[in-house]
Amino acid sequence: MHTVYSAEHRLRDPRTELHGGELVAPFECPARAEMVLEHVKQCALGPVLSPQTHSLDQILRIHDQRYIQFLQTCWNDWQAAGYAGEAIPYIWPLQDAGEFRSEDIQARLGYFALASDTAVSDGTWQAALASAQVALTAQNLVASGQESAFALCRPPGHHATTDRFGGYCFVNNAAIVAQAFLDQGASRVAILDVDFHHGNGTQSIFYGRSDVMVLSLHGDPRVAFPYFTGYADETGSGDGEGFTANYPLPRNTEFDQWDDALTTALRRIAAYAPDALVISLGVDTFINDPISFFRLQSEHFTRYGARLATAKLPTVFLMEGGYATEELGLNTTNVLRGFEGG
Repeated sequence: MHTVYSAEHRLRDPRTELHGGELVAPFECPARAEMVLEHVKQCALGPVLSPQTHSLDQILRIHDQRYIQFLQTCWNDWQAAGYAGEAIPYIWPLQDAGEFRSEDIQARLGYFALASDTAVSDGTWQAALASAQVALTAQNLVASGQESAFALCRPPGHHATTDRFGGYCFVNNAAIVAQAFLDQGASRVAILDVDFHHGNGTQSIFYGRSDVMVLSLHGDPRVAFPYFTGYADETGSGDGEGFTANYPLPRNTEFDQWDDALTTALRRIAAYAPDALVISLGVDTFINDPISFFRLQSEHFTRYGARLATAKLPTVFLMEGGYATEELGLNTTNVLRGFEGG
């Protein structure tokens, strides 16, 4: 399996994250990608490629142009306003607010943010753009005939909506990849999100559409970020009714219960008969992950990687969550090796 990786992810190296009422060192940090890359090389998964350059238009197929312009200029505008720290939103528009008209950088931060956990720092846009290029390059490999490819994306993407960032995400790589398959002739694409946290951004982007089925296994949103989405009764709307499936799971979920949900999701995918499968690969379901509460062990990642292969579909894996535990790289490559062995 080819891996696509860009060292430009290192350009995003924020110092601050608001967590538990404190400013702490961010859980989403450059070490994550380097740990995964090290294991990709150690286990001889396959060639490691640099990303190709893709048009910004492919990102704009998913994201609002005004939002992308905000990401491109936010850091410079923040500095120009004279602020010394990193850009962290602190105010949001009311739900019944009228047209957004303020040009103040504080107001724009709040308008385009869904949470205050994610600071905008120097290099954020460049890293987010590189992450999308990594994803699109992996998609091209699969669209060109390879059975699978791994996009070692950082920052991750599944919390980003068409016009909101948060949960460490700025550009929704899974949505961009799914749309690329459709634009190249696919009739249907399935996105399976196995990250611990619900992929609220991916769901919202395709909620009214039937050409992309979105399925997500995640921590019960009553007690897990992002809290406001990911319930089992969210099944799509309009043309998209029945093409969203959520499998919220409780605290201390063990592998067998998690695997039962995966079995159900894979059956839904088989019935949908998509032309391609996109996996939002978060490995924060691991028992020792610092901000999650499932109990999967390292060997379970190999087992479910093999289960994903039973879908027998062209598959793009995109790195999402999973934080800098010692086993991060091992757990990620266990999925990929399990898939290849399966």
